[in-house]
Amino acid sequence: ATPGALSTVDRIRSKAAVMRAALNQEMSGLAEQLEGVELSFVTKAGETGKLYGSITSQMVADALNQKMGTKIERHQIESEPIRNLGEHHATVRLTIDLNPKVKVVVSREGESTLKDSKSKAKVEKAAEPEVEAPVVDTVVAEEPVVEAVVEETPVVETVVAEEPVVEAPAAEEAPEAATE
Repeated sequence: ATPGALSTVDRIRSKAAVMRAALNQEMSGLAEQLEGVELSFVTKAGETGKLYGSITSQMVADALNQKMGTKIERHQIESEPIRNLGEHHATVRLTIDLNPKVKVVVSREGESTLKDSKSKAKVEKAAEPEVEAPVVDTVVAEEPVVEAVVEETPVVETVVAEEPVVEAPAAEEAPEAATE
């Protein structure tokens, strides 16, 4: 390479380094916000934990944009399609140097609401003071139990005899006899 071409390459590299540093500084705040984000998806899955379908990078990008108010495209999400229940990680490629990881939790339909309701019930139970019920010394008389008797009626089968089918003379034979 000529000395002029080498100096041009050096200028381009220095400009690129300055631009990359400015972009990294601009995106570092977003990277810090994304680092702690947890996305949860509720979907249908089989008994073995395999999803009916998958969680794609487009779905992760849409969820991030909705939750954080960002403009991340699906091409910036580095993750294979998620096809199993559980906890997964996806990398968001903001710049060459900034690649925060996002936690993706996939749960089965119906289970996440059940777990949430159990945890809410535990919290509510812990928050409520225990109140003892007053002791009552009254005796309640038992009512007699009445048994219902169901009678079975026999099923009567009726047999219908089939009548023999009599064929009518063919319509073609009658006109021939009349023409003779």
